[in-house]
Amino acid sequence: MTDALALTGAYLHQHAQEEITDRPELAALNDTFYTSMEATIKREHSFNAWFTEDQVRKAIGNIAAILTREGLTTWLGMYPELPSPGPAKTIGVVMAGNIPLVGFHDLMCVLLSGHRFLGKPSSKDDHLLRKVTDIISTAAPGWTDRINYTEGYLKDADAIIATGSDNTARHFAYYFRDKPHIIRRNRNGVAVLTGNETREQLLQLGEDIFSYFGLGCRNVTKIFVPEEYPLEKLLEPLEHFSSLRHHNKFANNLDYNRSVYLMNKVPFLDNGVLLLKEDERLSSPVGVVYYEKYSHLESVTKKILLQQDQIQCVVTVASDAIEHAVPPGGSQSPALWEYADGVDTMKFLTDLTR
Repeated sequence: MTDALALTGAYLHQHAQEEITDRPELAALNDTFYTSMEATIKREHSFNAWFTEDQVRKAIGNIAAILTREGLTTWLGMYPELPSPGPAKTIGVVMAGNIPLVGFHDLMCVLLSGHRFLGKPSSKDDHLLRKVTDIISTAAPGWTDRINYTEGYLKDADAIIATGSDNTARHFAYYFRDKPHIIRRNRNGVAVLTGNETREQLLQLGEDIFSYFGLGCRNVTKIFVPEEYPLEKLLEPLEHFSSLRHHNKFANNLDYNRSVYLMNKVPFLDNGVLLLKEDERLSSPVGVVYYEKYSHLESVTKKILLQQDQIQCVVTVASDAIEHAVPPGGSQSPALWEYADGVDTMKFLTDLTR
């Protein structure tokens, strides 16, 4: 299991770097998939305009980075009972389509736990996921018969993992109420600035904000800043991401929100690629990040604790003060054991057959 996934990771790394290698162990996968995988990557934007080539390669690179023999061994070592002790179950997985390959971790968990995967991919992230599935099946032929996709309602699934908006989550919770399930809802990333960040760290924070155009559940949409923090100190380095203005959908969202704020005389700051608006809410529109001022770091940690069911990750240099925080630039690179919504997917799957 570990060897097959590590091989898949090494193969995918090539596409992240746009460079085929001559490593002997990758020869068969390269001969079979390299050209068609490159074609899939380059045409993804025609199916989903948010899936530009650079963003797709970023997602592939993030997956390749976690598929190492060392990381996989450490992760699976946390579950000595793997694969699940009882008969395999069919796990229906409803996947979101907000960022490329967002359902990959669930696919991997189902396979490693010994169950059968029945995926219902989003129409916004279908082609790339199926291509990666073909690669995994070739690297681990024993998994081929345990991977299937459907456009139906997953009535034959024994358990469900579903990801969606708050509205769709309510529908999932009702529809799948009689099956064991994990239902994920809207979450966002937040950042806590202390004023001690370097310019390089603020640039890295830009990756947390702008990766995947801000559409991921780990993207930073809200920033807490000290009361006297000069917001221009943040906006200036983030101009580095000004090329996003050339993406039509991002630019349309940015222009729309700017117009709404201007017409309603709502105060905001603007560096041409990002709007900063003071707001207590966590989830901001595309092209906008909310900010909130604080007087004491302790007050922020309490607020984050109270809203933890809406927060996927916290980005800060003050990692000693905030539990499970990640450094700037780290929001889109969770470890294998850092589960969405904090729910241990692997434990859920292994418990199904106890």
